[in-house]
Amino acid sequence: MAPAMCAPSSRPLSGRYLSFAEREEIALWRAQGLGVCEIARRLDRSASTISRELRRNAATRSGGLSYRAIAAQWHAERSARRPKPAKLVVNAALRAYVQDRLAGMVVTPSGTVIPGPNVAWKGRRHGPRQSRRWARAWSPEQIAQRLLHDFPDDKTMRISHEAIYQALYVQGRGALRRELTACLRTGRTLRVPQARSRKSGKSFVVPEIMISQRPAEVADRAVPGHWEGDLIMGLGSSAIGTLVERMTRFTLLLHLPRMEGYGSEARVKNGPALAGHGAEAVRDAITRTILELPEQLRRSLTWDQGAEMAQHARLKIDAGIQVYFCDPQSPWQRGSNENTNGLLRQYFPKGTDLSLHDPKELAAVATALNTRPRKTLAWRTPAEAFNEVARMAETTVATTA
Repeated sequence: MAPAMCAPSSRPLSGRYLSFAEREEIALWRAQGLGVCEIARRLDRSASTISRELRRNAATRSGGLSYRAIAAQWHAERSARRPKPAKLVVNAALRAYVQDRLAGMVVTPSGTVIPGPNVAWKGRRHGPRQSRRWARAWSPEQIAQRLLHDFPDDKTMRISHEAIYQALYVQGRGALRRELTACLRTGRTLRVPQARSRKSGKSFVVPEIMISQRPAEVADRAVPGHWEGDLIMGLGSSAIGTLVERMTRFTLLLHLPRMEGYGSEARVKNGPALAGHGAEAVRDAITRTILELPEQLRRSLTWDQGAEMAQHARLKIDAGIQVYFCDPQSPWQRGSNENTNGLLRQYFPKGTDLSLHDPKELAAVATALNTRPRKTLAWRTPAEAFNEVARMAETTVATTA
């Protein structure tokens, strides 16, 4: 039963939640026959917020769904009380369903439990994961969505994927066995905070050289000489640099050998990256490679915000090429380069030492890629397309001279 009045000593809610005054306005306008959208417009709230408020916090004692401000406030405060018993604690059937699928239980259509596929683990990047149990386990989102199909009429068999994650990770809400975190695809025993996953960009990246400032001609792929670059990584922090011309998809590979002292000398803080892909090594490799091209074919270079490009200002001076940086965690902004890196993995598989390949081998692989016909080039090869624009560039220079 709702109290006669709301407690005046209650802590005021943040602006995210409806206040008692707003609920009084909703009740008044609802009695006047105003619709949800009009009420939302007057309160400067989302229409879904008003619709949810009318549905969740309506007074049901009279047998209908009439809306009264006092009763709605009481319902809202009751729902906001913490701690609330977790669904997975009070619902044994739901808990068993979630645990079985997190653990990788495989059930035949007849209901018989069978062992899942035996997927051998290669030992690379094993971490805390259990040996490939997660190869047949469901993710929390798959479990949450599948409940709608398996129990369409049972409203008690409902849970969000976030609630499953909290039951695994949050102390005090651990309705699920802790060891089931090893069955998640990430294998993390601790959850990575969202603030950490949204790191800001590097300090050497300023707004003036972000991809948003790049000329429009780069996005159109109508003008040659605009490149995308990245590193592909291998075992022992080995790396190979990749450059892809946006218009022709022509690929250049950068040899990044180990530096003297790698593996034998102690690592020096703020010292050179002995693995071979530090800022100086990458700058020198790009400069050597890009200066072999005509000036008209080295207009810009787009890179992610990796630390290997910390010396981009010096690169611009030495190679005469403008460098632009993608937004953080936005690999699609270098789509041609990402696609090429995937093709290169046929020759340089993950988990192998890339420092073993000498410049001749890199040149051979680049030639193999550049002589493949491409659908996006009307089945011409990148080499044919690049040679054509190179001849046009030389002709233009000769005519101008």
